[in-house]
Amino acid sequence: MKKIPCILMRGGTSKGVFLLADDLPQHIEQRDKEILALMGSGHDLQIDGIGGGSPQTSKVAIISRSTHPEADIDYLFAQVSITEKIVDTAPNCGNILCAVGPFALEKGLIPITGATTTVRIRNVNTQTLINATIQTPNQQVTYQGETSIASVPGTSAPIALTFLDACGAKTGQFLPTGKPIDIFDGGIEATCLDMATPVVIIAAQQLNKTGYESAQELESDRLFMQKLEAIRCQAGQAMGLGDVSHKVIPKPILISPARHGGTINARYFMPHKCHGALAVTGAIAIAAGVMLPNSIFPPFLAKNLDMQHITIEHISGDFEVTLNLQGDFPQGLQASIIRTARKLFAGDVFIP
Repeated sequence: MKKIPCILMRGGTSKGVFLLADDLPQHIEQRDKEILALMGSGHDLQIDGIGGGSPQTSKVAIISRSTHPEADIDYLFAQVSITEKIVDTAPNCGNILCAVGPFALEKGLIPITGATTTVRIRNVNTQTLINATIQTPNQQVTYQGETSIASVPGTSAPIALTFLDACGAKTGQFLPTGKPIDIFDGGIEATCLDMATPVVIIAAQQLNKTGYESAQELESDRLFMQKLEAIRCQAGQAMGLGDVSHKVIPKPILISPARHGGTINARYFMPHKCHGALAVTGAIAIAAGVMLPNSIFPPFLAKNLDMQHITIEHISGDFEVTLNLQGDFPQGLQASIIRTARKLFAGDVFIP
């Protein structure tokens, strides 16, 4: 049996295994083989590993010191398939990102600088830069605090994330198709954009939904899920991502008017299950889309719209995104959020 040091952490509304790159093989095929083994992939419960049997908990973060002049830490995210032997490093995960700074400090990869410590992170999946500010009183990371986020019980210390250059994170373009509205699957209008992650955004009413359904209601409608996947695959081709039938990007999102004082309401898909809350990268993409004229957004936006503070209503609560335009839109758009994270377990994972 081989043992690999790891820390299991909750980041935002996700949970994942955090590993140092130096503790894994450099050869990608061998690295992925070890990741699949430690997660227990190939079984719907991941019974022979430490994966959680859900897309939100079958995630891995691979961390190392960065050679980039504007970053301290490199973060490679891997979405690990549950029933298939697939390790997908094409997408990013903003929720797992929330725990990267604390992990790096716990491992001593960079020094703690005071009551708070800012960790400059390069997301290797998208080559984008993010600053994470961590609470570090008494020269140690603290996870205790009074900040709550939707879909996570209790409260924790706040972690501030600022996405510095998320525009065109995967495709290189904010509008990968070159248009604010595209037509798919025989007349369905959608806005395809790439801000932190590629997404295809559709008005819920176009698919005969209200947009206020539960995840179970949406997932149990097989014809709806098939149609959504058909649109997603067509959008992937149009966005230059090729055949996405075995990829998790682009992510489909349904939008509808907010009902509780927010900016807009959303249902986010991962892509074959509806998220119980909202992914960080999805929230940033939606917030950026709110600023996009001539898209599908305007009819669904709240009146007296505050373009700097976007509140997205979702299944389990609200997600707030602060936008700051540093130059021209969309390239100069920066997005900030407050999330939380927690260390759950530290030790060794054993693989055959």
